[in-house]
Amino acid sequence: MKRKYFNMKKITGAFLCLFLLIQGKAQETVYPAPAQKDAIALTNATIHIGNGQVIKNGTVVFSKGKITDVGASVSTSGAKVIDCKGKHIYPGLISPTTNLGLAEIDAVRATLDERELGDMNTNVRSIVAYNSDSKIIGTLRSNGILLANVVPQGGTISGSSSIVQLDAWNWEDAAYKMDNGIHFNMPQLSSGRGGRRGGGGFPGGFGAAAAGGDPAAAAFERIDKVRAFFKEAKAYYDEATHEHVNLKFEAIKGLFNKTQTFFVHTEGVKEMEVAVEFAKEFGFKTVIVGGNDSWKIADFLKDNNIAVILNQMHSIPLSADDDVDQPYKTPSQLQQAGVLFAISDTHAETRGRNLMFNAGVAAAYGLTKEQALQAITLSAAKILGIDDITGSLEKGKDANIVVSEGDILDPKSSKVTNAFIQGRTVNLDDHGKQLYERYKYKYGLK
Repeated sequence: MKRKYFNMKKITGAFLCLFLLIQGKAQETVYPAPAQKDAIALTNATIHIGNGQVIKNGTVVFSKGKITDVGASVSTSGAKVIDCKGKHIYPGLISPTTNLGLAEIDAVRATLDERELGDMNTNVRSIVAYNSDSKIIGTLRSNGILLANVVPQGGTISGSSSIVQLDAWNWEDAAYKMDNGIHFNMPQLSSGRGGRRGGGGFPGGFGAAAAGGDPAAAAFERIDKVRAFFKEAKAYYDEATHEHVNLKFEAIKGLFNKTQTFFVHTEGVKEMEVAVEFAKEFGFKTVIVGGNDSWKIADFLKDNNIAVILNQMHSIPLSADDDVDQPYKTPSQLQQAGVLFAISDTHAETRGRNLMFNAGVAAAYGLTKEQALQAITLSAAKILGIDDITGSLEKGKDANIVVSEGDILDPKSSKVTNAFIQGRTVNLDDHGKQLYERYKYKYGLK
């Protein structure tokens, strides 16, 4: 029996290795592009700047990775001209929160590197675990998503996120802005009624207590521990010299001098109010991630200069008392209140590739098309602190550009034909396209 059991393990392992090899070879001919050498001009297109401005029959010129000119009457002298007549040109789309490159196949533990043991993991850096060879990256690029904020998971404080560009040999090449923010998973303070909180809240959530305990008390206890941690960190920074270096404190120094952003992952009103208290107490630049109920306190968030990253449009409301289409309307309500917000796609099945279609849904529920586009380009760049170099098609910014045959927010008409990251011509092939071609060939389809 032992021998049979051992052989079965060997067989299972062999199948697993074969599966991973097949996955690994799926895009072996897709590799990063070399640096831009010659100037390129994209002409005769409808240009969506990303800040609300649209230029009909316009031209974008870029050289050495930077945009050199944009407008309706632009010289293309000395540039390679690509005629984009009838097409649309957009800034490269930005995924503001994702586990891209940290988690590949949920059922294969060896491909998961998104969380670390422990509770206060401020010194954990997502960038060093980022897998630039992830096969998911190709599916995002071919949909126009060129930048992503890679976020660690788990613990009360998960660690630091970094922004990557999606055409790189390794994580060092991919790094666009490293350690831009620290991520805090706010304990849940209330269970609510129905909706996503029906039945007592998220199972195993941070606010959960042992059977018969008080979830709210357990949540506040965790929050107090985080507050005490930040107070100790501040005292550590106030010291002129340190007998011992504290890596956990050193990792969040940027929160106090505002070179890092404090990303608070939470959905409910009470939790968001606690996040604002943290922002006031410690002077952190704070962003709410999730913010399902942010529409209820939009004016409060605006008054306190708190931005919001909306995680998932295609979801049910947090409360059974809310309108069933409330998640679709929330972006418009934040826009009306003047809250800076971005739209993301964190659905486990779509793996981020429906980012632009989430924005399209928001456009159908109150936003204009350009406002929806801004939520996944310039506004996302502002929240992540990279709007000085990307997020819109403006002179001097990185040439992160997408060309589509149709409206990029519309799944029926969107077809990305060209993409450029820092001026480099990006390969738009992906595993899905390769399978499509493979089986067209097998069955003799043309």
